[in-house]
Amino acid sequence: MSARPLYAQLADVIAGKIASGELAPDRPIPSENHLADEYGVARLTARRAAQELRERGLIVTVRGKGSFVVERPVVGAPEEDEPKS
Repeated sequence: MSARPLYAQLADVIAGKIASGELAPDRPIPSENHLADEYGVARLTARRAAQELRERGLIVTVRGKGSFVVERPVVGAPEEDEPKS
């Protein structure tokens, strides 16, 4: 059994799905109830995992609509407001 809290383990699993592209940017993540059922955890654990993902900057929650994967900038891509030589 891991010493990491269950909500952090669940957040890591979801973060992995975001990183792999399984959960695409601007698309909703499963609801707290669905996550709780799918992973066999309490709804409050799923809620805390979503909070953890928000704190990591991976999702944004829109009241009444759900939680969505944040668009991630490509690492090493040139910034739009950099002066061009």
